Amino acid sequence: MEPESADEVAGVARRSASGFAWRGFFTLFRKELLRFYKVGFQTIAAPILTSLLYLLIFSHVLEERVAVYGTVPYTAFLLPGLVMMSVLQNSFANSSSSLIQSKVTGNIVFVLLPPLSHREMYAAYVLAAMVRGLVVGAGVFLVTAWLARLSFHSPLWIVAFAILGSAILGTMGLVAGIWAEKFDQIAAFQNFIVMPATFLSGVFYSVKSLPPFWQTLSHLNPFFYMVDGFRYGFFGVSDIEPAVSLVVVASTLAFTSALALRLLASGYRLRL
Repeated sequence: MEPESADEVAGVARRSASGFAWRGFFTLFRKELLRFYKVGFQTIAAPILTSLLYLLIFSHVLEERVAVYGTVPYTAFLLPGLVMMSVLQNSFANSSSSLIQSKVTGNIVFVLLPPLSHREMYAAYVLAAMVRGLVVGAGVFLVTAWLARLSFHSPLWIVAFAILGSAILGTMGLVAGIWAEKFDQIAAFQNFIVMPATFLSGVFYSVKSLPPFWQTLSHLNPFFYMVDGFRYGFFGVSDIEPAVSLVVVASTLAFTSALALRLLASGYRLRL
């Protein structure tokens, strides 16, 4: 047996000291970043264009007919919702598509063979998904901000809900990728769970404008709290107190993270 190199010994020492293999994590994280960066026209530019079209169409039709929170123009109200919707959907798409692609093509073995713990895999996949979601969200904001005059009432709330929302959907994408065995199942998860939950979260309307029954139903949707809290950071008004939204969103992240870590640790549908 060949003696271990100094780098390998150092790597073992780092894991022993911190319990986290930083080199392995950064390698997988970088691989995930490059995966969506190399097809940026599809993964970044396309969703930005889609959001711009949503804004142009809805603002043209409803700008003169709808005012939200009393004085907020509809276009200004809509813009943060579209930004958050882009963050959520693209965070989910990144982790879910990466994992199912690796499983279907068989190259998941190259992720499972290295001495990566379930924590390192979780962190790499979810952080890369967050980067994509936040980059797309920032792109949507930069492209559409000139269409409406926005204020920044509480920037820290904006940052907090953007980060937590992208983390939740990145984690949900990881869970979906672990559960799914083919692309059709990922598409079903996105089309029948993620997309309806996003569209019914108050992106295009204030939940307070709904009848009581639908308001109650909306309050069961965790996506609503992500969008509403994010929008509060711009206007200082919202359908729910931002502190309540923060508690719900943080609890959702804790639950989805615990589920994802449990599935990764058990090797469910990964170790065939």
